[in-house]
Amino acid sequence: MTDKKIVDKEAIRELAGLLEETGLNEIEIASDDLRVRVVRHAAAASSSNPHQAAPQPAATAPIAPEPAAAPEVEAEADPADHPGAVRSPMVGTAYRSPDPNAAPFVQVGDQVREGQTLMIVEAMKTMNQITCPRAGKVISVLVEDGQPVEYDEPLLIVE
Repeated sequence: MTDKKIVDKEAIRELAGLLEETGLNEIEIASDDLRVRVVRHAAAASSSNPHQAAPQPAATAPIAPEPAAAPEVEAEADPADHPGAVRSPMVGTAYRSPDPNAAPFVQVGDQVREGQTLMIVEAMKTMNQITCPRAGKVISVLVEDGQPVEYDEPLLIVE
């Protein structure tokens, strides 16, 4: 076969999310003549994506691009450096409310308690609650409702 199959970037993101969700270090899928392997590196450099796709020689699989810095935060150079940043534990889609017609779980200025649900990240058709790691005040929300998020991406800041 002379045509090369290209793996969908979203499929790679979903596999990376499954790695994070299950705690596995690598996952490989094969279908017909296409094989894709995604490996999580334990000690990745701060500027690189911790999930990389390493295709077998016969396959061509693009590596998921790194997320752009969130332009909404102008007071700080990088929200990821803020000590109160709450990060996404997986690749997925962030939702700020339990359903489209409901009010957001939290808004800027809200006082939150440890363990309180801040938002949901959907990964592999599973809704994962993102809970507050400590009590404090929400000073910034860095993602929009329905926005795709990467592993370790800052979602909001709690001081």
